[in-house]
Amino acid sequence: MIIPKSKSRLISILIHILIWGVFGMIYFLPPLTYNIIVPYQLWIKQGIILGLLVIAYYLNSFVLVPKFLLKNNTGVYFIIVISIAAAIVLLNIYADQWLNIHQLMEAAFDKSGPPKHRTGRDHGWDVALVAIIALVLGVSTSITAVQKWQKDQQERQELEQDKVTSELSFLKAQINPHFFFNTLNNIYALTQVDADIAGKAIHQLSRMMRYLLYDTQQGQTMLSQEIAFVKDYISLMQLRLTDVVKVIFDSPVSLKDMPLAPMIFLPFVENAFKHGVSATVQSHIYITVEQRDKLLDLTVKNSIINDNSISLDTNSGIGLVNTRRRLDLLYPGKYKLDVTELNADNEYTVHLTLDLS
Repeated sequence: MIIPKSKSRLISILIHILIWGVFGMIYFLPPLTYNIIVPYQLWIKQGIILGLLVIAYYLNSFVLVPKFLLKNNTGVYFIIVISIAAAIVLLNIYADQWLNIHQLMEAAFDKSGPPKHRTGRDHGWDVALVAIIALVLGVSTSITAVQKWQKDQQERQELEQDKVTSELSFLKAQINPHFFFNTLNNIYALTQVDADIAGKAIHQLSRMMRYLLYDTQQGQTMLSQEIAFVKDYISLMQLRLTDVVKVIFDSPVSLKDMPLAPMIFLPFVENAFKHGVSATVQSHIYITVEQRDKLLDLTVKNSIINDNSISLDTNSGIGLVNTRRRLDLLYPGKYKLDVTELNADNEYTVHLTLDLS
């Protein structure tokens, strides 16, 4: 699912607020546990170091990770990161000396009562600072890497969506324009013979055009609409056929309507009419659509006419390669396409199984 940019930006801002809220608590809470009046100079130093941590976080996020780590310059990246951590530790030591933190803290502890076990407190705080620096840079690296992966994933999804749209546009363009011109010529001839049949053909053609131009714009259609489109296509193609061609189309009587990508069936049906019929030789096309719950089966069989080479890979139309690519984009892992170029009955067979769940 593609997250809108405005929502993604809001989520990113909330994540950063949460991160720095947690880091602020980790960094500022320990001095409050000393049970003393903490000198204000310590808070100044803490603020300076926190500012340096913020700079380190975003420097790492916006510069170091994209320019070095994600471009496989890991050696350079770790050298720079270690140098930044060392610089913060040294600046922390310098700030302690500049603001006279140690003496002020010792005086605060002396005023608070009997001496407490403070041995190693400063050393422990230096170790804690190193741990906080590592945590800040680690979180910065992790979040930046995850966001880069999400961005790449979103770009891939958008690219695939664009490719699906392009494939559909390409598919529409590949419906032979001569089909429409020839159909119009056939309809014109019919008007001289049988006006009723001609009127019915015009209605079918207009219904196909409306389906192509409007009903497929959303990227999905209904199974009933797709079957109706194929029936209209077959009916209009039959206007050009002679009695030697037998065309049978079977679809479920009790159809369970469900959404699917438009014009999935057409490439196989179009191919059968292009390469499986003859005006003089007995030929046939058998098209069967079966439905089992959310599994859809399409079988297209057509006779092979002499030297009329039948291959969705090489002939005009969208081609088997393009058809498979469109199915890969629309139904990854949810379809099976079997093509038999010559069976025992001298037929070219296409069998598509589609999972619409």
